Amino acid sequence: MAEIIILIAALPVAITIGYGIRAYLGKVKLNSAEAKSHRIIQDALKEAENKRKELLLETKDQLLKEKNVFEKEMRERRMELQNIEKRFLQKEEALDKRQEQIEKQEKTIQIEELEIKEKESELKKEFERHRQELEKISGMTSDEAKAVLLKNMENETRFEATRLINKIEEEAKRTAEKKAKEIIITAIQRNASDYTSDSTITTVSLPSDEMKGRIIGREGRNIRTLENLTGVDMIIDDTPEVVVISGFDPVRREIARISLERLIQNGRIHPARIEEVVEKVTQEIEEAMLEEGEKAAYELGIPGLSKDALYHIGKLKYRTSYGQNMLAHSIEVANFSGIIAGELNLDVQLAKRAGLLHDIGKGSMVEGEGAHAIIGSEMAKKFGESDKCVNIIAAHHNDRQAETFEAVIVQVSDAISASRPGARKESLDTYLKRLDNLEKIAMGFKGVEKCFAIQAGRELRVIVDNSVVSDEKAEGMAREIAKKIESELKYPGIVKVTVIRETRIIEYAK
Repeated sequence: MAEIIILIAALPVAITIGYGIRAYLGKVKLNSAEAKSHRIIQDALKEAENKRKELLLETKDQLLKEKNVFEKEMRERRMELQNIEKRFLQKEEALDKRQEQIEKQEKTIQIEELEIKEKESELKKEFERHRQELEKISGMTSDEAKAVLLKNMENETRFEATRLINKIEEEAKRTAEKKAKEIIITAIQRNASDYTSDSTITTVSLPSDEMKGRIIGREGRNIRTLENLTGVDMIIDDTPEVVVISGFDPVRREIARISLERLIQNGRIHPARIEEVVEKVTQEIEEAMLEEGEKAAYELGIPGLSKDALYHIGKLKYRTSYGQNMLAHSIEVANFSGIIAGELNLDVQLAKRAGLLHDIGKGSMVEGEGAHAIIGSEMAKKFGESDKCVNIIAAHHNDRQAETFEAVIVQVSDAISASRPGARKESLDTYLKRLDNLEKIAMGFKGVEKCFAIQAGRELRVIVDNSVVSDEKAEGMAREIAKKIESELKYPGIVKVTVIRETRIIEYAK
């Protein structure tokens, strides 16, 4: 019991001692924390000071760099200004010199004018003296002498006039030929058209050979439906992943091609679906032909064409002649015709309109039906075209007599478009054979050393031996070669024959 009492009595003392120890330890920790924070603050201040110094140094470096750049720019500007000032001074000096020269020339001219006036006065006096002396010697007055002179001058003038007329006629012929060439060359240079060649077959690629069976269908009903609806032949052979569409009507081939591609893309191939697709594609092609006609008329600036005329113009997009696309050919002929008519101050709109419509008969004619020029003129008449335009279309291949200058222009433009190199397809073998034949004809003449067919066979240059062929013989040889080419060869356009005879005399100074 006594121990318990002692413990109770000692408890407050222990608590007091513990509280005191705790307070002491807390004070020690506080002092330590304050010291630590003080050190942190000092370190931060030092670091801030260091940073400030670093930034200050960087700023000074940056300012120094900018100052150097600025000074460099200023030096360059000063140099540039000095160069400009120097050039201005040079120009000013040149102008001063020029002004001095002009002033000197003006003074010289004034002096010369005074001298001329003095000489004119002297000549008048001398002329009057001579006239008086001539009157005394001849016994005629000046009026009588004038009459005699005028009569002599009249006779001489008539002779000179006759000779001048002949000269003018010759020059007019040469000028007319040169002007015609210039007009044609200008028309060709100012027009550029792309040519697209076509053939009688079209190929369609297949995603796999399995698709061939689906196109043929059970017992061939799918392919028969396609052929019957489009009017073409479809060839499915051993060629991998390809179907060949054959037919002479390019419109039908195009309808068949697009229809087949859509059926392949959709995957559903059966007679009902084929009929639906072919009908839809046919309608689209009809609309496309009308759009092509409208586009061509718009590009050429030809207003007032009927819807039927525009449709048949667009139809020419799917027609070719010797590989030349008929729509591109018609547009080119229209451009040529308009340019040439403009150069000759003729009706440009009529020439362009007839040029665009000149082959319209080719788009709708049936084999054996007649000349396309006559068919086209009849169609144009139905479309409401003028009598002049109808005549131009009918006369562009001389099936009718040309009634206007514009008709001749369209004939020329049609020939230019069809016959110039590259316009119409010609096989390489045929082309090379034609060049070879041209050279063989020239080499068959006596005295010919070399010959070259150039410009796609449009010109033949013949080099002759000057000891065998004289100038007169060279002229006759050129005509004979041209005649032989005309009689033995077939070729588009014209062939220019140039005979070259050269004499070279060489000596050596030793």
